[in-house]
Amino acid sequence: MDDISLGVPKPVLERLPADDEVAGTDMQEAVAGWEQRLNQAIENAEDDREAAARVLEAIDRFEQRHETYDELVPELRAWGQSPIYAIAWRTLYADVIAQLYAHDGLGERLDRERNARLVEDGIRMQDL
Repeated sequence: MDDISLGVPKPVLERLPADDEVAGTDMQEAVAGWEQRLNQAIENAEDDREAAARVLEAIDRFEQRHETYDELVPELRAWGQSPIYAIAWRTLYADVIAQLYAHDGLGERLDRERNARLVEDGIRMQDL
C-alpha cells in the first residue's frame, strides 16, 4: 500500500479568525502527526488487510471526534459563545476521513474491512 498524504483544506484554514494563527498551525501539526502515525502503521502491517484495519481504527476515532465537535456546536451557541473552532475541527475530521477514503484504492479496502467487521460482529451477537 502506498504512503498516505493528508492535508488541511484551505477553506478550513480560511474560516478561522484572521487574528489567530495558532489554531491553523495546531491543525497542520495534528494532521502531519496523523499522517506519520498512519504511514507507520501501514508500514508495520503484515499485509494490506491489516493495514486497512489499522487505518479503519483511526477512522473510527476520527468519526468519534467529529461527533463530539458536532455535538459541541449547538451547546456553544446556546451559551452565547462562538463555535468557529468546533466547526473547524469537525470539518477537518470529516475531510481527513474523506481524504483517506479517496486514497488510491484504500476506500475499497476500508469498505471490505468495515463489512468484514459487521459480519464478524453479527456472528458474535448470534452466538450469545
